[in-house]
Amino acid sequence: MDVHDLGEGEPEIAVVGAIHGDEPCGARAVRRLVDADLDVERPVRLIVANDAALDAEVRYLDADLNRSFPGDPDAEAHEERLADELLGALDGCSTLAIHSTQSYAEPFAVVDSMDEVARAVAPHLPVDAVIQTDAFTEGRLIEHPHTLEVEAGLQGSDGAADNAYWLARAFLAATGVTPAPGAESVVDAGGREDVEVFRLRDRIPKPDAEVYEVFAHNFERVEAGEAFAAAGDEQLRADEPFYPVLLSPYGYRDQFGYVADRVGTIE
Repeated sequence: MDVHDLGEGEPEIAVVGAIHGDEPCGARAVRRLVDADLDVERPVRLIVANDAALDAEVRYLDADLNRSFPGDPDAEAHEERLADELLGALDGCSTLAIHSTQSYAEPFAVVDSMDEVARAVAPHLPVDAVIQTDAFTEGRLIEHPHTLEVEAGLQGSDGAADNAYWLARAFLAATGVTPAPGAESVVDAGGREDVEVFRLRDRIPKPDAEVYEVFAHNFERVEAGEAFAAAGDEQLRADEPFYPVLLSPYGYRDQFGYVADRVGTIE
């Protein structure tokens, strides 16, 4: 784990990249922040989490870090030990964790629940949607208080790396660490007028097949009876209307993505 503290005093704000080693955008954003020589109003901790997996260009060495929290300092698995170490480094911090996907190019945010930090910060991030995961957070960092995840874009792309940096800059501005880019004082990051909120309802399992396709688009309503994906020659049709989230043919081994409901907006 690679940790950089900026400013004086114990940080209460943190940005974390490379929880997954095959998602380099967060690490690139953290290193860009370190190199930017930021003038910080509050101390901040910048972390490249699973640098060993990042160097090996694999998602993880022994176990998925984002399914290993709270971790175990005496575990055999590298990521279970790392989860415990990372939580210790984030103790007392409001945290932004940066990820990327194989399913969607535009940034969106993910939270366990709409707590005060999510409500205060999410509208100031350059995202169009917030996903509330509720029952689908076991072992993930966002189970822990005052933590937001952002999906910065397509895995491995330069676009995701650039998005990750500006998401982090917006988060730092929204939490009073730095002025917004181009501003002379600490102000909000000037996010969207309102941000749509979706709540995950269920997983979409994948039948066994050699080839998979998706027809629906993430965050766009699928109507009852509409074909939204295919496993080989079998088309999957919606039993009832839903909004697909993280829907992709090969992003997950055993599921297409998630069924979600649109539950409102935050302003």
